[in-house]
Amino acid sequence: MKKTILTGLRPTGKLHLGHYFGAAQNWLRLQNDYDFYLEVADIQALTDNFDNPDKVRMNVREITIDLLSIGIDPSRVHLFVQSMIPEIAELTVIYSNLVTMSRLYRNPTVKAEIAQKKALFGNDGESVTYGFVGYPVSQAADITAFSGQLVPVGEDQLPLIEQCREIVRKFNSIYGETLIEPEPLLSPTPRIKGLDGNEKMGKSLGNGIFLADDEDIVSKKIMGAVTDPDKIKKDDPANPDVCMVYYYHKLISSKNLDNICSECKKGERGCVACKKELIRNMMEFLKPIQEKRAYYESHPELVDKILLEGTNDARVKAKEVMASVRKSIKIDYFDEK
Repeated sequence: MKKTILTGLRPTGKLHLGHYFGAAQNWLRLQNDYDFYLEVADIQALTDNFDNPDKVRMNVREITIDLLSIGIDPSRVHLFVQSMIPEIAELTVIYSNLVTMSRLYRNPTVKAEIAQKKALFGNDGESVTYGFVGYPVSQAADITAFSGQLVPVGEDQLPLIEQCREIVRKFNSIYGETLIEPEPLLSPTPRIKGLDGNEKMGKSLGNGIFLADDEDIVSKKIMGAVTDPDKIKKDDPANPDVCMVYYYHKLISSKNLDNICSECKKGERGCVACKKELIRNMMEFLKPIQEKRAYYESHPELVDKILLEGTNDARVKAKEVMASVRKSIKIDYFDEK
């Protein structure tokens, strides 16, 4: 029997290179060897986009198109929409009885995100909602609804997986062995840096290249990328290790890397020429993805069909898990009949 994997993405925008190299590229390998559940987490996206549901709704299809365009295979992956699996919401409510508010506030991931919100909206914390603080409980429901054994994550998400494991252990200790305790599966790729040198490429930071970006947009972004600040003139020697242009050359292509590095160090390569070469390589890398994207954009009915079929398949599993949970907590009143 194949082990089960559960992972997901919040539909708050199209996918960028950080998503691709940091997570999705690994998913393409994993989809061949595991029973793979891939969630479009629209309810979780609403925790901090509750006042903009149109944004979330639009990006459910956009993010699905991106996933299909990079090679996610719906015949191998259960690609589903979170809000269309009511069992997840039911599990979230049940698990909320097993976690204290103080424990949620101590979760390092939640703690960091609350601090960011307070910095943006004031120190009184009034902007932090119950749903936002309870995000780890919802994520535990996502994972366990499909008996997820492995969860691909980056190191920053390990506290969320540990919270899920605590919930599972507490549930099983009270009600008997019912749920599977998941294990994290660390991404083999470190977090991808932004064009501005930021340690994180983010949708809201304006420092990333999206898989759907056309050549004009890619050109503008790369021409503004951070290079070695000590290189003042074209012929000055530079350090490629602090240059985001060289960082992206290494990321997307092995072509000409030795020459790029050598010429940069010797002052034989200007930054503009180097950026133009990166633009050409970047568009060559993006071309097959964007060709597939154009196909799915012109066939929205196919995208909807894939999502609906994947969701229906996923719900079969969620119903099985929910039946076991209801039996364990003695609320399966009429199931015997």
